[in-house]
Amino acid sequence: MNLPLKGILPALVTPLHDDLTLDVPALEKLLAHVYEGGCHGVYLCGSTGEGQLLDAGTRRLIVEIAQRHTPADRQLIVHVGAWSPRESHDLARHAERHGACAISCLRPQNTSFPETLEHYRALAAATALPFLAYYFPAQAGGTMSLQELELLCALPGVAGLKFTDYDLFTLSLLVRQGKIVFHGRDEMLAAGFLMGACGGIGSIYNIVPRWFVQLYDLSQEGRWAEARALQDRINDLIRVLVSFPFMPALKRTLEWQGLRCGPALAPRIPLTAEEDARLIAALEALPGLPKV
Repeated sequence: MNLPLKGILPALVTPLHDDLTLDVPALEKLLAHVYEGGCHGVYLCGSTGEGQLLDAGTRRLIVEIAQRHTPADRQLIVHVGAWSPRESHDLARHAERHGACAISCLRPQNTSFPETLEHYRALAAATALPFLAYYFPAQAGGTMSLQELELLCALPGVAGLKFTDYDLFTLSLLVRQGKIVFHGRDEMLAAGFLMGACGGIGSIYNIVPRWFVQLYDLSQEGRWAEARALQDRINDLIRVLVSFPFMPALKRTLEWQGLRCGPALAPRIPLTAEEDARLIAALEALPGLPKV
C-alpha cells in the first residue's frame, strides 16, 4: 500500500454472465491479460467498470478477487462512489482492508461545489489511504475552476486527481503544484504525459494494454515522435469504438479478442445485429490489433 501512484492502470471492465452476475473466471482472465501486458495496476469499479450500477456485494467481491490476482508490486485503486455516502464509506474501508493503495470517487451528481468539497472531505477521512478525486466534467458535476480544483486537492488525505478532461493547461498547473494527476482521456494520453501527468487510467487499456504501457515508456524516455505515432494508432481503434454505443462496443471488442465480458448493464442497451457486424468488420480491418 506504499507503492508510488503512477503508470498505466486500466479502468477495468467488469465481466458479467448473461444473468448479470459476476463472471469470476472471466475477471481473473482479464486481470491476467492486463498484467501480462505490463500494466502497473488496475482501477476498479469506476465508470468503465460500471461500479455505480453494481450492488455493493459484487463490488466488494471484485476487489477481493483483484487483490488475490494482483502482483505485490502493482497498484489497486478502488472507485468507491455510490448513491449513498454511507455505502461509499463502507466500500472505502473494505478496499483498505483488501490491499488497495488508494481510493477514488466520481463527483456526486447535482451537488454544489461546497457540497462536493464536504463529501470528499468526509470520504478522504474514512480511511488512511490516499484519495484521488475523479474529475470528469463531461459526465458528472460540470467544470471546476483551477481554484476549485486546488481547494479540492488541498483537503486532508487528497493526493490528487483522476483528470478526465481536455484542459491540459489546468492539468499542468496542478502537476506543477506537486499534485498526483492521472490523465483519463485515452485519445490524448501522450499529450497528458507531455504536460506532466504521472500516469493514465482509461478504458481502452483493457483491449491493448501493451500499447499503453509502451506509450508510457516512450513518454518517460522523451521519445515524443514515436509516442505520437503510437497515439495515432490507438486513436484509430478509439474512432471505431466511439462510433457505436461505447460500453457494449467495448465489451464486444474484448469478446472478439477472446476475453468474454458479457453484457453491459442497463440502462445501456445491446448492439443491434447490424451494429455488431459493422463493429467486427471494423476491428478486423485495423492492422495489428491483438487477440488473446
